[in-house]
Amino acid sequence: QVQVVESGGDLVQPGGSLRLSCAASGFTLDYYPIGWFRQAPGKEREAVSCISNFETYVTDSVKGRFTISKDNGKNMVYLQMNSLKPEDTAVYYCTTEVCAHCQGYGCLTPANAWGQGTQVTVSA
Repeated sequence: QVQVVESGGDLVQPGGSLRLSCAASGFTLDYYPIGWFRQAPGKEREAVSCISNFETYVTDSVKGRFTISKDNGKNMVYLQMNSLKPEDTAVYYCTTEVCAHCQGYGCLTPANAWGQGTQVTVSA
């Protein structure tokens, strides 16, 4: 089945960097988009970035600081996060539910997958 598993979250100081990784299985990134949402306690889930073979989306609040990339052969997607700010603190989720922002050859709905989440905490 469609599955994604993310990792790489940590505690970092403001201005620091992290790279999140997401391993995809049950589908190929050659055809389907993938990306990242985040959610802080008491806040709504927010689309951060996504990527397909056709386009890339990055939300304005992280533009210039976060870079999404993928390795189709390894079925991996990454989120390089630089110049981290306290407001970036959230649980970050890898997901296939990103067709609104990144179209591939198709969408995985209704079989969209979400990872378990990885905690990113930015604090001095």
